[in-house]
Parts: sequence; structure tokens; C-alpha cells
Amino acid sequence: MLKVEFRHSGIVVDNMNQSLSFYRDLLGYTIVNDADERGEFISAILGLDDVIVRTVKMKPNVNSNSLIELLEFKSHRGDVKSEREYNLFRIGPTHVALTVEDLSELYIKMLNTNIEFISKPKISPDGYAKVVFCKAPEGTFIELVEVLK
Repeated sequence: MLKVEFRHSGIVVDNMNQSLSFYRDLLGYTIVNDADERGEFISAILGLDDVIVRTVKMKPNVNSNSLIELLEFKSHRGDVKSEREYNLFRIGPTHVALTVEDLSELYIKMLNTNIEFISKPKISPDGYAKVVFCKAPEGTFIELVEVLK
């Protein structure tokens, strides 16, 4: 049987410093690698000409093999406004879900830094988890989940 394991989510950002403040400073992710990538390899695998992109790979502050990869393209800049106009019910990937320890504390911390939330945290009908969705600076929906049981 083929072994497949989730590796990372790639998130294109338009302001790396703002996004690092969100993922590193608010959510506690640690930078594993921060690189400016260019050349034949990156251009070939992305199917684009003359790519220049800053990639920041980050891991959560728990023992995990999964990563978040932030990509800030210096070349191939998109229309930020139209890219941010998406919703949770469109076809294709819509959000990143993260498990957190104390959602109530994190929610207040994030509110104090003007992070946009869809609602207040809610407990699931089965009492298993407390859940809330927010938007990262680049517009990515982030589902924050605290497992209660």
C-alpha cells in the first residue's frame, strides 16, 4: 500500500511581515526555513517563467510533521482584492484547521489585534470541541478547534 502523509499547506500572502505576526506571534508557529527562491527548479515546478518567491516554512509549537508554508511572490503578483473575495463554500480548498489548547484565551488575544472572526467560539452539538473561524491577514479562513473531550 502506498504511504501518504499530509506535509504542508501553502498560503500565498501579499504582506509577509503581517502574516508572520499572525502565524508566528499569535498562533505560536516557529520558522523552520526562510528563503528567497528563484531559478530553473522553482520556475519549472510552478510552471511559471522567472519566478522569484520568498517562502517561509513554519511548524506548530507541538510535535508534528505538518507545516504551513507562506509564499510571497516578488514576481507574478496577483490582484489582491479579487483573490480575497472568496468564501467557505466555493469549490476546492477553503480553509486551514488548527488545533489549539485554550481557544477562549486565543480568541481574546486575536480580537485585541483586530483579527476578523465570523462568529464567537461555539461548542459543537456533541460537546466534543469548541470551534471558531477567523481570517488571516491574507484572507485565508482559519478554523481554530479546541478539543474538549
